[in-house]
Amino acid sequence: MANEVKIDTIRQFNDHYGFEHLNPMITVGHYKGDPKPGATTYQFGVYAIYIKETKGCELNYGLTRYDFDEMTVTSFAPGQKVTAIVDDTKKQPRWTVLAFHPDFLTRTSLGRKMSSYGYFSYNSNEALHLSKEEVELLGAVLSLIEREMRHAIDRHSRTIIISHIEVFLDYCLRFYERQFYTREIINSSIMDRFNAVLDEYMAKDIREKGLPTVAYFADSLNLSAGYFGELVKNTTGSNAKDVIAERLVCAARELLNDMTLSVTQVGDMLGFEYPQHFVRFFKRRTGHTPKEYRTITLN
Repeated sequence: MANEVKIDTIRQFNDHYGFEHLNPMITVGHYKGDPKPGATTYQFGVYAIYIKETKGCELNYGLTRYDFDEMTVTSFAPGQKVTAIVDDTKKQPRWTVLAFHPDFLTRTSLGRKMSSYGYFSYNSNEALHLSKEEVELLGAVLSLIEREMRHAIDRHSRTIIISHIEVFLDYCLRFYERQFYTREIINSSIMDRFNAVLDEYMAKDIREKGLPTVAYFADSLNLSAGYFGELVKNTTGSNAKDVIAERLVCAARELLNDMTLSVTQVGDMLGFEYPQHFVRFFKRRTGHTPKEYRTITLN
């Protein structure tokens, strides 16, 4: 059974890893210690972004297990749990971490922007893999944060540190987008599987299971909804919800061409609980109601 560690404050974070405590709201730590073998489950009350530089640690996130390569980034947000498994037969992990309390961002533009960094919801097996140059770049930004943390606190301190955090997070976002593009073969395979699962769902499952969702297909492909959505967007230029909706529209057009079916029957066959929901969906996507579409196609 894994040991459990709850980290709600930066003080607790620093004390657990033995880092110097310079600021109650933020820390940058460089871990080169000797962790005890076994499993530890961490429950985060802070944001934590780890840059892992060596092998030797396995993570479980939900039901997913992942054995890290060198030079990877994983990100965790308040409310998340992760289990770290240390194997004493391997080289022990060395990593750098940026951790900050959510209250540090209160009433700031970055605080309002945090939801745009979708990688905090990615699973461990969707970690960001970095080149040596990218690791050095992120390290340079962390050095600026550390320098400011050691500077005498004045009215500019918080603003400067938060601006550096934003740069760091933006670089991670850029590198993730690069990763989506550079993994074209893997992404293409995932998209092929997505299309196959979507076709099967439309053909067999839609009346029983209802309208298809992004979460359903992400789970079918063993991906988090956030990572799956970004992959689809970077591969097709459209978000996953729109891709699914377009497939629904195509199916709706095919069924509406069968004049023996009523509009209500078509909506029911596509998984809509109420006929008016189907009518609104179809008009929003095509500019016409189902009845108007039939009139146009008949003329």
